[in-house]
Amino acid sequence: MSVPYIESSSYKAPPLFSNGHLQTLYPYFFRKIHDVKFERSRFNTICGDFLDVDLSLIGSDELVIVSHGLEGSSDSQYIKGMTKHFNMNGKDVLAWNMRSCSGELNKQPGFYHAGMTDDLDLMVQYGLKHSYKKIFLVGFSLGANLTALYLGQRASQLAPAISSAAIFSAPCDLGKSAEKISRRRYRFYLESFLITMRQKIKDKSQMMDLGVSLEGIDKIKSFQEFDDRFTGPLHGFKDGSHYYKEVSCKPWLEKINIPTLIVNAKDDPFLTKECFPIEEARRNKNIFLEIPKTGGHVGFVSFNSDRLYWSEERAHDFFKNIG
Repeated sequence: MSVPYIESSSYKAPPLFSNGHLQTLYPYFFRKIHDVKFERSRFNTICGDFLDVDLSLIGSDELVIVSHGLEGSSDSQYIKGMTKHFNMNGKDVLAWNMRSCSGELNKQPGFYHAGMTDDLDLMVQYGLKHSYKKIFLVGFSLGANLTALYLGQRASQLAPAISSAAIFSAPCDLGKSAEKISRRRYRFYLESFLITMRQKIKDKSQMMDLGVSLEGIDKIKSFQEFDDRFTGPLHGFKDGSHYYKEVSCKPWLEKINIPTLIVNAKDDPFLTKECFPIEEARRNKNIFLEIPKTGGHVGFVSFNSDRLYWSEERAHDFFKNIG
């Protein structure tokens, strides 16, 4: 049965945490998870690049593949929180770092973007090679878009072991999301991303010829401009608009053929109304769209003895009951 809108979301914000900005910023600055043990491996790509992958293995026959958001990594607290919860509940976890996000710049001129499904597929192939009975996918923000895009584009090719997926804070329409974050009132978020993104461009330009001009890079004031000048050209797109159109997951949601939970909070400061795929969920019984009243962007703050957040419990419960 299709569930286009789960009106009775189980997420209840703690007192004073009904503000989307607080939900977004509090975990970034204050959440700390120390008791997750990763073992790093390096996966080589067919294009001569590499991906650093952190594995937290407990000897399970089920694997959860977790994809981080823009300028995140396996060291992001939301990745560690998800890893901890699934380890506690008997599952191995693979937390991969997108190109340039592991602390070491990658070898190719391009970096990573919201549509690099081949890289996610490399993680899935690891799970298949190691004969996991079930493989679950989890994505946050940019990684949420990437996960949904992967499932939609490769629906007819998915291995039976890929059981279900859960994605959080998904910018299903990348162009609209980029436009919103570039507004003056959201400038803090924009600059926090651009600081590291600009630096990566500068650092890599010292390693190789990128074929793009760095003139005025520090004056960039929007995602559209950054993607016009760098993300697009470095990854085979004409410009930012072409990039957004080609890799936004929204047009592909109707193709998804495994149970997929999409959780986008109403007060997410990164999302516009176009990022809430209610009609797509209504048309596809495999899409379970949940829209909590609050939760911010990759927030869903909870206070409990295990220091686990609602998103971690929600993903586990969804996989347990559906997958």
